[in-house]
Amino acid sequence: MAVEMLSYIERQSPVHRLTGGTKLLCLLFWSSAAMMTYDTRILIFLVLASVWIFAISNIKLKEIAFVLIFIMLFLLINSIAVYVFSPQEGVEIYGTSHVLFELGGRYNVTLEELFYLFNVNMKYFAVIPAAILFIVTTNPSEFAASLNRIGISYRISYSVALALRYIPDIQRDFRNIALAQQARGIDLSRKEKLTKRIKNAGSIIVPLILSSLDKIEIISNAMELRAFGKNNKRTWYRARPFQKIDYVTLTLFVIMLLITIFITFHDGNRFYNPFV
Repeated sequence: MAVEMLSYIERQSPVHRLTGGTKLLCLLFWSSAAMMTYDTRILIFLVLASVWIFAISNIKLKEIAFVLIFIMLFLLINSIAVYVFSPQEGVEIYGTSHVLFELGGRYNVTLEELFYLFNVNMKYFAVIPAAILFIVTTNPSEFAASLNRIGISYRISYSVALALRYIPDIQRDFRNIALAQQARGIDLSRKEKLTKRIKNAGSIIVPLILSSLDKIEIISNAMELRAFGKNNKRTWYRARPFQKIDYVTLTLFVIMLLITIFITFHDGNRFYNPFV
C-alpha cells in the first residue's frame, strides 16, 4: 500500500515524546520568528535547526518526498511571480543596485533582488518543514487532549483532531475510487493526453466529494447520538501531562523568539543589509 501523505507516523524520538500542545506552541513561536524577520543570519539558523530537528525525529525523507517536491515547485512559481510583479523590490529595500545583466525595460537582474528572493525562500524553508513535522509527529487524539489541556474548548479540540484524522482517510478513498475507475477503463496514466487526464479526474473527484459528505453525516449522527457537547468538560483517553522535556523545549523556543525579535528590531530595520 502506498505511503499516506501528511498523516501521523509513529516513531520513537524526542519530537514524538513532546505533547501535542507543546508542539503547537513551538510551531507558533517558530513561525512567528521566521515570518517577522528578514535577517539572513537568523533565517539560515532556523533552516539548519529545522534540518537537525527533522534528523532527530526519525522521519524518513522518502515519507514526505512528494510533499517536498510539490513545495519546491510552489516556491519556484512564487519566486518567478515575485520577480515579474516587483523586479526592483530588492533595490528599493536595500537602497543600492548592482546589476548583473539586463532583460529589457525595468526588468534587470540585480544582486539585491536575488538576495531578497533568497530571504523570501528561506522563510518558507524555515516554516514549512516545521509545519510538516508537526503534522506527521502528532497523534490527532493526543493533540486534541493537549489543546484542551492548555485551555481550548474540547469541542474545537476534537474538531481539529477529526480534521487531522481525515487527511489519511481521504487519501485512501481517493486511491480506492481511482483504482475502481481504472478498472472500468478510465485511463489516468501518462499515456493519455493531459487534457484527457484532467477530464477523467472528474470521475474521481465527484465520487470523492459525495463519499466525504456521506462520512461527515455519519460522524455527525454518531456524535449526536453520544450527546457530544452536552457537558462542559470531558476526559481524554490519550491525554498526557506536560513533562520536563515539554517545559525545557518551550523555554528554549521562547528564548529563540525573544532573541529573534531583539536582533531583528534593535536597529529599527527588519532587513539585514550586506550591501552597505
